[in-house]
Amino acid sequence: MVPRLTTALTGPILDLEQRILEAMPRIEHWFRTQWLEHAPPVYGSVDLRNAGFKLAPVDMNLFPGGFNNLNPDFHPLCVHATQAALEKSCPDARNLLLIPENHTRNQFYLQNVAALRYILQQAGLNVRLGSLAPEITEPTAIALPDGRELLLEPLQRNGNRVGVAGFDPCIVLLNNDLSAGIPPQLEGIEQILQPPLHAGWSTRKKTNHFAAYDQVAAEFADLLGIDPWLINPYFERCDRINFQERLGEESLAEKVDSLLTRIRAKYKEYSIDAQPYVIVKANSGTYGMGVMSVKDASEVIGLNRRQRNKMAVIKEGQEVHEVIVQEGVHTFESLHDAVAEPVVYMIDRYVVGGFYRVHTGRGPDENLNAPGMHFEPLAFDTPCSLPDCGAEPDCPPNRFYAYGVVARLALLAASLEIEQTAPQEAAYA
Repeated sequence: MVPRLTTALTGPILDLEQRILEAMPRIEHWFRTQWLEHAPPVYGSVDLRNAGFKLAPVDMNLFPGGFNNLNPDFHPLCVHATQAALEKSCPDARNLLLIPENHTRNQFYLQNVAALRYILQQAGLNVRLGSLAPEITEPTAIALPDGRELLLEPLQRNGNRVGVAGFDPCIVLLNNDLSAGIPPQLEGIEQILQPPLHAGWSTRKKTNHFAAYDQVAAEFADLLGIDPWLINPYFERCDRINFQERLGEESLAEKVDSLLTRIRAKYKEYSIDAQPYVIVKANSGTYGMGVMSVKDASEVIGLNRRQRNKMAVIKEGQEVHEVIVQEGVHTFESLHDAVAEPVVYMIDRYVVGGFYRVHTGRGPDENLNAPGMHFEPLAFDTPCSLPDCGAEPDCPPNRFYAYGVVARLALLAASLEIEQTAPQEAAYA
């Protein structure tokens, strides 16, 4: 079940939320049958947008980097979910090698690594950090602002196994999204490696994920008897783009115009008084790089130098030649008078918490994953001291439940995506 967590929303339960709450037994049974057929990713986080009339995922991260932003009260949920995942993949696991990003100077990211290490240790694992960073040539201690310390050790390969000096792990857990490519040290290893290499951004495409989500959303919508659009953003793929040389602008404009036309038709069908918009973003990658909000096709023609530079290159200096044009979903949530969107975290098939991404300088129709954002941890819904107090008399409805359902739909789509894009010789553990 989904824990009873707070949301920034107040007021009456919205129609879509109500329909999801009323269908809870059918939904949970449906999810159980899906997880029997499709192995969930080891972990993930989903960016959601709630427009009131529509609740949809806009991004799915298979290498979540914000465990430090979770409320510490969620740690028991995280530990139990981790133990459940271990029971399926490697019940007798003792040693785990965690491979982080090469951000040895990013204190926020390193605090995420420390939080993730703590969760894994509490689940009963010996955890060491194996670094792919070229500057880590010997064990290197890094002090964190809260007084903790991380020991990064150079990754070593021996035959078909990887580890660090004196440490042979059963499981290798990637918290590195492989934007710079698949490291040869990790190819063909015999240990359990999660997520699999083809889930990294060197090969993964956002359009593949949302194509899989189309399948999931259609089946789920049929289960509830709703329009799939209410939980699913439209999207288009546009390739052969070079922002610096202004190649592919006309094709991109056509995709934008086509998508805006489809969205306007839906707004008219549902009598929605809002201006449609789309988000153009790199088809691979994260960290909010290579993203722009567009309300008219003319806006992607003749971009100025600053706009072209912003869109042309993403993390690890990778050039953008392919984008996803995605329906923009307004957010009508706010926290302390600032625009906010929920980010839901999952381990295995369980919702284990989340936080709000908040931006005081952005509007409800803009990308919030940008410099200037901050995070507000969610808490258990008072007066509930347990994850779910639905059996208590006079307990109000768990309005966070709808968020957990849609997040798990995205997680299920990621399961399909991983299966459908796996190399012929690979099997997802």
